[in-house]
Amino acid sequence: MRRDDPACREPAPRRALPAPPSRIVQVLGPLLTPRRLERIRTSIAARTRGVVLVLEDFADPHNASAVLRSAEAFGVLEVHVVDPARRFRVAQRVSRGVDRWLEIERHTEPETPIEALRARGYRIVLAEPAGARSPQQVREWPRVALVLGNEHRGPSDWMRAHADATCAIPMRGLVESLNVSVAAAVLLFALMHDRPGDLSEAEREELLARYLLDDVRDAERLVLGAAAASRADEAG
Repeated sequence: MRRDDPACREPAPRRALPAPPSRIVQVLGPLLTPRRLERIRTSIAARTRGVVLVLEDFADPHNASAVLRSAEAFGVLEVHVVDPARRFRVAQRVSRGVDRWLEIERHTEPETPIEALRARGYRIVLAEPAGARSPQQVREWPRVALVLGNEHRGPSDWMRAHADATCAIPMRGLVESLNVSVAAAVLLFALMHDRPGDLSEAEREELLARYLLDDVRDAERLVLGAAAASRADEAG
């Protein structure tokens, strides 16, 4: 899929909250059905920062969107995009707005996210067809930053030189590699298997507030209106 296709767009940016998370939840939570609210809470409870995803120089919006859908489906929250040419786009028909539920950070150089992640205790793991470790081995590590390289060229030389390990999907057939979106789904399923949610209570509440803002129509107007009414009551 071409990046200039009208059906492609940049991922939704994270915006500043219009009110404290607790206030947003108080105003918007009752507007959802109990079933929908419980589903969102359950999803948030399973989110983890134990595995983060790093996408390096992706070219095809279709692939990018499919990888983001897999990340969200398996409970990943944090995604770093290394995008030197500023060409990272998502295909709306594939992503289905899934970027709203993820924390996506964009960088122009690989050093920025990799050095920051390593300082936070992550081991940098490259997905490679000839990787030295299996997903089961990598899964034992408490903090993993899984790097997926360009669809055609793979990871950059810099990324290869600064990775802590490489990981491969064991395959029994004659094919040597999988499409990057398929590989991402397989690896994330393996790495996230039995990994519990680990967000703090404050992180969960902020995430719930953000999800409610995206899920409720005219959410920001309702929150600001409730704040204005509260101030008026206090003044009166």
